[in-house]
Amino acid sequence: MKVIAATLNAKYIHTNIAIRYLKAYAEPEFEIELSEYTIKDPTMNIVTDLVQRKPDIIGFSCYIWNIEETIKVVSMIKKINPMIQIVVGGPEVTYDVMEWMEKVPQFDFIVIGEGEETFKNLLQQLDSEKDFHQVPGISYRTETGEIKLNPQRHKLDLRELPSPYRFKEDMEHLGKRVSYIETSRGCPFSCQFCLSSIEVGVRYFDREKIKEDIRYLMKNGAKTIKFVDRTFNISRSYALEMFRFLIDEHLPGTVFQFEITADIMRPEVIEFLNQEAPPGLFRFEIGVQSTNDYTNELVMRKQNFEKLTRTVTMVKDGKKIDQHLDLIAGLPEEDYDTFKKTFNDVFEMRPEELQLGFLKMLRGTGLRLRADDHQYIYMDQSPYEILGNNVLSFDDIIKIKQVEDVLEKYWNDHRMDHTIEYLVTNSFSSPFEFFQKFGSYWEDRGWSRIGHQLEDLFKRLFEFIKSIDLPDQDVILSLMKIDYLENAKFKPRKSWWEDRLEKDERSALYHMILEEPRILGEDFAALEIKEKELYKHSIVEELSFDYQEYMHSGIFSRGKTSLLAYFEPTKQQSQLFGTKK
Repeated sequence: MKVIAATLNAKYIHTNIAIRYLKAYAEPEFEIELSEYTIKDPTMNIVTDLVQRKPDIIGFSCYIWNIEETIKVVSMIKKINPMIQIVVGGPEVTYDVMEWMEKVPQFDFIVIGEGEETFKNLLQQLDSEKDFHQVPGISYRTETGEIKLNPQRHKLDLRELPSPYRFKEDMEHLGKRVSYIETSRGCPFSCQFCLSSIEVGVRYFDREKIKEDIRYLMKNGAKTIKFVDRTFNISRSYALEMFRFLIDEHLPGTVFQFEITADIMRPEVIEFLNQEAPPGLFRFEIGVQSTNDYTNELVMRKQNFEKLTRTVTMVKDGKKIDQHLDLIAGLPEEDYDTFKKTFNDVFEMRPEELQLGFLKMLRGTGLRLRADDHQYIYMDQSPYEILGNNVLSFDDIIKIKQVEDVLEKYWNDHRMDHTIEYLVTNSFSSPFEFFQKFGSYWEDRGWSRIGHQLEDLFKRLFEFIKSIDLPDQDVILSLMKIDYLENAKFKPRKSWWEDRLEKDERSALYHMILEEPRILGEDFAALEIKEKELYKHSIVEELSFDYQEYMHSGIFSRGKTSLLAYFEPTKQQSQLFGTKK
């Protein structure tokens, strides 16, 4: 009996831990082949690959991001060979099971909930007397076409699960893809928009086995290891133990990512990380979602925003760990204006990345079951994103999506940190106002439907700034020059700005710099750059304020000065130096 466990990932760099647990648990009684694709792969290519391998059974791991594409694949496989048994499992099909079985007749079996033992029991029955009534936690079709649903089994003892990380076929991909580590299942909280709220309690895997798995992954080239625990730091002692282990035994170039609950993290834990963790080793993902107390109460979300802010600020001040903060637009009773406040509250902390998402009415969640209470309308197909509710119109959602578009390009990618900081602090009444006005302008110009080079992003921001006649445009343009040259890896052939120095002005500046290099500071003088090298590998431009004072104190001392960007040939980065007024 040939068995394939397959899935369609959102991106190539992702790996699916679920099908690896199925394979590990079924061995040695059953040998399962793993097949991973992406949702961008042509359906015909996926089907061809699977069918040519002549399987008897194919199991698919299903999520909101791949269910529609998975159904297309399954439907085509069944047309080609109806004898192939199709088994589906995963969070997307675990709820509304009878609806799925009726909606997709090509599904022969649905594995409900935790699948390791259930899938193995199902394979045992498929390989013997086919008495599916004996398999807890599945839905199946009888010979007469009747749909049956068996009660779920008890939860597994996670300490007994075999490792899903030791397959030889994975080794060559470890350095190129994200490795996912699971050290616990369940969540202590009851947020009604989240599937994790359905499972009561938190269960842990064996700590020492997890450490051995991490050692194995690092030894074999894994660079990005993401912990998928819903709340990694629910146990302070456990989190400290794992942090200590990772700090002591990490290999150079490895990055560990965690989902943490910030308002329960103790200051002493952060102080420990700030003192002991190497820069860049850890990355935190923090779900803020909303700062509206009434909204959080409605979705049964306990959050102390004051303590959350303390944690984020302490971590940021430590300069060791990047933080990714999440917001959800469309939660109950959070209208456009209150969401604007949520956005500004969180942006005030200046997280390295701020992810603006939109509420998805996931199957099985309390919010979906009580959708009528807040007059939610949402997509019929995955990802079930909301289209409006009693306080947030579809037009409001469109406006917030405009914010999301430019937030991603202009803040999360950190192409223009100096410029954006100045705009949100000095030029607009709030960060949200800047991103909203720029996002609307962006959409009106049709820019959301075309691609963008780096120079385009600078040109389009400055066009927007000129269109609303902002004061201090000379300062803003100077900051944009700094951002552009600071992030450039090579000397630009042509600058995107229009106020370029004339050739004779440029030559005069170079001559002055060569005669007295200390006008650009001691660091520049120490480079001892020769004339030919200076002309070949640098660019000099005009600013409207003193660059050195701005970088030292953040003060804009107005007056024309010069900025020199030097691109050392052996390095893919620039060094910036400015003259005094």
